[in-house]
Amino acid sequence: MACGKRRVGGPGLQRDAHRRCRPRALTRRGRAPQKNGGGVELKKGYKQTEVGVIPEEWDVLPLSSLIKLQSGYSFRSENFCDIGVPVIRISDIQDGTVVTAGATCHPPVKISSDFLIRDGDFLVAMSGATTGKVGVFRNQTPAYQNQRVGRFVVGNKDHTSSEFVGHLVRSHAFGSQLKALLEQGAQPNVSGRQIESLLFSVPPNPDEQRAIAAALSDVDGLVGGLEQLIAKKRDLKQAAMQQLLTGKKRLAGFRGDWAVKTMGELFKFSGGYSASRDQLSSEGHCYLHYGDIHGATKTFVDVSADYQSIPKLDIPLKRVAVKSLLEDGDVVFVDASEDDEGTSRHVVVVNKENKPFISGLHTIVAKSKTAELVHEYRNYCFQTAAVRQQFLFYAVGTKVSGISKTNIAKLTIPVPPPAEQTAIAEVLSEMDAELAALEQRRDKTRALKQGMMQELLTGKTRLI
Repeated sequence: MACGKRRVGGPGLQRDAHRRCRPRALTRRGRAPQKNGGGVELKKGYKQTEVGVIPEEWDVLPLSSLIKLQSGYSFRSENFCDIGVPVIRISDIQDGTVVTAGATCHPPVKISSDFLIRDGDFLVAMSGATTGKVGVFRNQTPAYQNQRVGRFVVGNKDHTSSEFVGHLVRSHAFGSQLKALLEQGAQPNVSGRQIESLLFSVPPNPDEQRAIAAALSDVDGLVGGLEQLIAKKRDLKQAAMQQLLTGKKRLAGFRGDWAVKTMGELFKFSGGYSASRDQLSSEGHCYLHYGDIHGATKTFVDVSADYQSIPKLDIPLKRVAVKSLLEDGDVVFVDASEDDEGTSRHVVVVNKENKPFISGLHTIVAKSKTAELVHEYRNYCFQTAAVRQQFLFYAVGTKVSGISKTNIAKLTIPVPPPAEQTAIAEVLSEMDAELAALEQRRDKTRALKQGMMQELLTGKTRLI
């Protein structure tokens, strides 16, 4: 029997699936069970391939058989401006999305439509810190595609579902293969040819591709709905904070004037113990690195609840000044930031068990002088626009903005009576709890999507 090629999917797709020669009796779906390389018996109707066990009728194809990776246009950075056509750069591509808010713009120019990004297009970052990240562009207004941004263009939509390809390039199989490529080079970048060479299991039937894509898109819709609800709840919380923490809106049963205090009247300030990120590990005493304050998603750190995830510094405590050891209710501010938004970043310490917790490099530790501020209220009272504006006023520096202990002591905050502080904190805490529950639902839905992708994109689970 002669070996040959079997053309798959029609003339527009231009792909050949190479088949190993074998007796006709062994190619039927009813053949005797095979064993994979590990000696495990294969499920009936499946075969072992270089990408794993897949259904017999599925093909293993390079991405180039399904798409062309369109590269971007080399715009001159000196022509970038605030008003014009948005230019999508590699830094705008995040996990699953393309961030268009605040994107750099360029005056309209006459360029090929190949460099225009339209709603629903899938993009990949091909260099830089976001190399390999894939995101979908969601905007009714087209944007320009910058250099080192790749765009997936399906070759023949009659034989390949664009939506299926979109899920394929956001799958674990895509990420793991790309990671292996990146580990071979010194710099984080990847070529279009390398991306197009990645191998995937593909059902040749476009209807099955579309069914898989529809099932996964339904879950994407659930995640998107939760994301929108979370964003709305966050906006509501911000509005509530601006009203309640400034006294513009009072809770029922409270009236009377609030005091206005300087931070210097409420706190005494000190610095932290200097240690680099390289010195941190999972052994030793808890250590609060300023980078972890910048990256925190909440404004407090609970030493007991977060103990396992807090970096550790393995040194004798006698080498650390007492004023650098964090106690329950301490507030820790960063003294340096690369952007204006970060100048007021801080966390409130929850340390009921008084575990050793060392404040680190580039931190300002605020320890209470008085009992005028309720601990729970501290989670919120430094987050108003007025407080942030004061931080910006006193911040100095060009590339890095910093604030000193002397200047932070000059900041002022309104101080309601303790009972009203507690009531305000309870209202905002309930809003935080609602947000946390929604975020947990979103994360669980994302995990469900990952599980579904692993099942459906490998053919382990087939749709009827």
